[in-house]
Amino acid sequence: MNPSRRHFLMSAAALSAAVATPETVWAAIAQDAAAPWALATADLDADVSPRAMRLVHGRPPAGLEGTLFRNGPGKFRRPGGSATHWFDGDGLVRSFDIQDGSITLAARFADTPKRRTETELDAVVTPGFGTAGDPRARLGSNDDANAANTSVLVHGDKVWALWEGGSPFQMDAATLATERFVTLRDDLKGMPFQAHPRRAPDGTIWNVGTSGDRAIVWHLEGSGELIDAQVIRLPRASYLHDFTATERHLIFVLQPWVFARNQMPVLTQFDWRPEMGTQVLVVDKADLSATRVYELPTFSFFHLGDGWTEGDGTIRFDVAANDDVTFAVEGARVLVAGRGVVPGSPSVLKLVTLHPDGRADLASSGVAAEFPKGDPRRAGLERSLSVHVAGERGARPLPNGLAIQDWKTGRSHAFAFDDTQIMEEAVFVPKPGTTTERDAWLVAPSINLAEGVTELHVFDVAAVEAGPVATWRADVALPAGFHGAWRG
Repeated sequence: MNPSRRHFLMSAAALSAAVATPETVWAAIAQDAAAPWALATADLDADVSPRAMRLVHGRPPAGLEGTLFRNGPGKFRRPGGSATHWFDGDGLVRSFDIQDGSITLAARFADTPKRRTETELDAVVTPGFGTAGDPRARLGSNDDANAANTSVLVHGDKVWALWEGGSPFQMDAATLATERFVTLRDDLKGMPFQAHPRRAPDGTIWNVGTSGDRAIVWHLEGSGELIDAQVIRLPRASYLHDFTATERHLIFVLQPWVFARNQMPVLTQFDWRPEMGTQVLVVDKADLSATRVYELPTFSFFHLGDGWTEGDGTIRFDVAANDDVTFAVEGARVLVAGRGVVPGSPSVLKLVTLHPDGRADLASSGVAAEFPKGDPRRAGLERSLSVHVAGERGARPLPNGLAIQDWKTGRSHAFAFDDTQIMEEAVFVPKPGTTTERDAWLVAPSINLAEGVTELHVFDVAAVEAGPVATWRADVALPAGFHGAWRG
């Protein structure tokens, strides 16, 4: 099916009609005192100029050279009105450049039309995932609402800041200076390019964008040029933040959080229908019309790990699975409020197995988890290890450690700081000249609540329980980010 912008682009009229809502989320917070974790969603009021981080623990690993780029919301509050949901802050792209054992940190806001409008008005007026916005929003297309705040894709000397419902937003990798929205083809301008692209073993990149029961499937060269774009229909119109892939297949997990109405903010468009169960759609990369649907028990999710296919055709992938959407609807609002008790239970790492005979299984590791990642050398190929953040629990809404799940042995290898640290997503960085999954480092930032600063840690995959082999400390605290990518 040929892509149609008309079916994908936001209705400007519907967005502009979003009614301004008083800051009711603040009134709903029962506790007046700021929570111990409130620094995670504190506002950053300006860009962070390049500055050295100080080594405070261990020794820099020999051979670790490159840059970790990360993205996440960095500003939520303005005098004339604020974002009321964690997913709606202005995108802040960070770089941790590691050279000769030293780290230079920098961070700049993605200077989107949304941010420019709200800076001029000194108010958050743009509707988003959970923020209603108001009639002052200036909306003509998806990209006028694009916060560029979720993830990054690195192409040589360019970084694409990614959001869920619009175009990639290009920034200079060396300076993080804003450049432009990326249009992959003129007739596809503004169509959604989601925040979780998947690199294939052949070096190409697959991504999707969704609207209702339609998905545009993007296929790009590793350098970012478009190979193809096609539209497929999904079995149901589920909320879809992430997809995964094997070497031969694209995999869409269709949770029972389904589209029910056209209105803003986004989360109000969906109804939670647990009786529907969860479906998995498997699509052949070589022929997007060749599909198969599997049925699983009900779960909700935001993030999946890379998939793989075994010799007999069995497909496996991991998911940070939750019981429902309480956190997405309510918990992320409390995080922005910075006080009170965050509702919802932590997600748990589970393994999905799709059998050649049509059966599907869901096996739990029993470990609280988010942001599952694998070794990039094994993307789409059979693997054993998944790294994820860990330590989240009912009274503690954000993680304090990392864990590595070994799917071959069933064992979890973990390290936890105390509750003075908020751990962020880790990425695998292969050691030079090696090939196995355990021959890698994990590079991950944290927020040190006791010191009020951001830190960067390096762990050895083969001995993650021993804690960081090196830690650097900044002189500034950056808000908690979402996702990152390594450029070696």
